[in-house]
Amino acid sequence: MSSSSSQLSASQALYIGMEVVIAVSSVVGNVMVVWAVRINRSLRDTTFCFIVSLALADIAVGALVIPLAITISIGLQTHFYSCLLVACTVLVLTQSSILALLAIAIDRYLRVKIPMSYKRVVTPRRAGTAVVLSWVVSMVVGLTPMLGWNNLQRLLQENHGANASSSSSSSSPLVSEDMLVTCQFENVISMDYMVYFNFFGWVLPPLLLMLLIYVEIFYMIHKQLNKKVTDACSALRCGLTLFCPACDKPMPLIYTAILLTHANSAVNPIVYAFRIKKFCTAFRKIWEQYVLCRDPIGRLPQRGSQRGRSRERRLRQNDDDDDDDDV
Repeated sequence: MSSSSSQLSASQALYIGMEVVIAVSSVVGNVMVVWAVRINRSLRDTTFCFIVSLALADIAVGALVIPLAITISIGLQTHFYSCLLVACTVLVLTQSSILALLAIAIDRYLRVKIPMSYKRVVTPRRAGTAVVLSWVVSMVVGLTPMLGWNNLQRLLQENHGANASSSSSSSSPLVSEDMLVTCQFENVISMDYMVYFNFFGWVLPPLLLMLLIYVEIFYMIHKQLNKKVTDACSALRCGLTLFCPACDKPMPLIYTAILLTHANSAVNPIVYAFRIKKFCTAFRKIWEQYVLCRDPIGRLPQRGSQRGRSRERRLRQNDDDDDDDDV
């Protein structure tokens, strides 16, 4: 028994350590993406609007979702609805990341399909509307368990049955009279909701649509298809739980599925931003100006001077000439 307990503790420690590495990588990489767009005007078009939305979602995954996931993995005793809110926050931010990936895929498809009329069809207003809509849908989908589709009634029934038989099982996640429960994802989130509504309704369809879109433009971004598989890995944890509730669920397998899902947020900046020439240029400017404390392009003139305006126009013109090559 002691060896099994120590093995579980070691796997949990390894999981937490890897989660911390992924969280730091995700936050640093995606903050760099947002920072680059902030200091470079040529990156403020519709395509980069979707990339920034994805970066913000991934920053939230690294700064909020992963710490919450670590908290849930520890299994603290909390109020049922407090734990449910934590789990729903994870679902909202994960869903927003998936929908942001879909928006980027559609945007790139339109760039290839209608290059001449792309800027007329994909306006900043429409891009902003798409971003807002994706976040609204993510909140509706992720917060649905807060409206009643959760495990509270099941836990109360189990608690009532255990009290009636006066032989409560120590392994059953029963809720106390004060609504305290062991805060674990499977204890508060209904697996019917997670599999049939969340995964088959709002995770799998966007992934399949992205697959079809990237097959259509495979010659441009074929390497990005491999990353889409990581989003589907989160379903593995639910399928162990839903279709075989009595089966022994190996913790290393569950931890691996969770890590693959979260690692997606750390990989996104590499796939969607770091490979773009103008992003690399902006990152280099950030490094030289803010880390090495020197001006990467020489001493900049005052913004209001004619020389300054001329220099800005020249830099902006050079950036615009690279638009078709970068995206």
